[in-house]
Amino acid sequence: MKDFIYLDYNSTTPVDKRVLETMLPYFSEKFGNAASNSHAFGWIANEAVESARKKISQLINCSAQEIIFTSGATEAINLAIKGVFEAYQKKGNHIITVTTEHKAVLDTCKNVEKRGARITYLSVDKNGMIDLDELKKNISDKTILVAVMLANNETGVIHPINKIAEIVHEKGSLLLCDATQAVGKIPMDVQNDGIDLMCLSAHKFYGPKGIGALFVRRKNPRVSLIPQMDGGGHERGLRSGTLNVPAIVGLGKACEIAQNEMKMDTEKIIFLRDYLEENILGMGNFSVNCNINNRLPNVSNICFSGFKADELISKIKTIALATGSACSSAIAEPSHVLKAMHLSDEDAYASIRFSLGKYTTKEEIDLVINAFEKIFF
Repeated sequence: MKDFIYLDYNSTTPVDKRVLETMLPYFSEKFGNAASNSHAFGWIANEAVESARKKISQLINCSAQEIIFTSGATEAINLAIKGVFEAYQKKGNHIITVTTEHKAVLDTCKNVEKRGARITYLSVDKNGMIDLDELKKNISDKTILVAVMLANNETGVIHPINKIAEIVHEKGSLLLCDATQAVGKIPMDVQNDGIDLMCLSAHKFYGPKGIGALFVRRKNPRVSLIPQMDGGGHERGLRSGTLNVPAIVGLGKACEIAQNEMKMDTEKIIFLRDYLEENILGMGNFSVNCNINNRLPNVSNICFSGFKADELISKIKTIALATGSACSSAIAEPSHVLKAMHLSDEDAYASIRFSLGKYTTKEEIDLVINAFEKIFF
């Protein structure tokens, strides 16, 4: 689609050609089941899976044995929240999360709430940041889990996870971090950040769709989970089902590329994002929705006050943009993230998310700027 400009990388990313090339043999020549341990076809597949597991662990600084493969971040979040809720009922039933979390977290919390969990939803300020004092006030000895995303999918705002972890661990609770938008874009270290459970998804950083992983800490503390799928005891009993070997190989390759090229890609993307903002913000009474000094390098969520985002996007149909989360775009409501950040309905409906990627060029950004100039001038 060479006539289109893609600026919706937070929704999904194109598969890196090197990732695809690495995956292809595992569809045909190396097609074995990784659980088949009696012949070479299975051994080859299992070796590829364990190699990918190691590459993921190297990217986020954990043990390879702490990586559990899933179909994506949503499944990983379900396993983490439901698994902890069922495993730690002797300690308590209290879970803390944030109003700006992804629907995968919020909806899963609603599910366990129906089964007896008590959920506290922390508020955020106009920059999308939680108040650590509010967390301290609400956490207790009965709190079994605190779920806070590392970086928001709509605004890109980054939470101070290491400070949050200190508060969580003082009460003997566990920290679940949805890092779906962060992994592969910014450096990650689950040890330094004190993360106990963390999800990721390959298609957010140039890997295939339908594959993700859950990091489950094995030491200090050792996290216990009740499995949510039965049937074969795969992935150390935590996630049954035949492993998607080609996709797992792709995820591993995407992690390897990110580790080697993240710094270079980030510098280029930040330049393009800032260049885009500088030009667009000067076209009217427009503003960026979040703390611009504490966000992902590729995201700019701009409020075009006085205009409707859907109408603006309809005038530039060759540019792929978003007005909120791709996972909730069918809902004709203002973004729950922007509303939680105290934007009015009008300003929430006036906001557009620009999310850039490593394939974005300056020529494309110039065309985007020109397209908006034609609308406003």
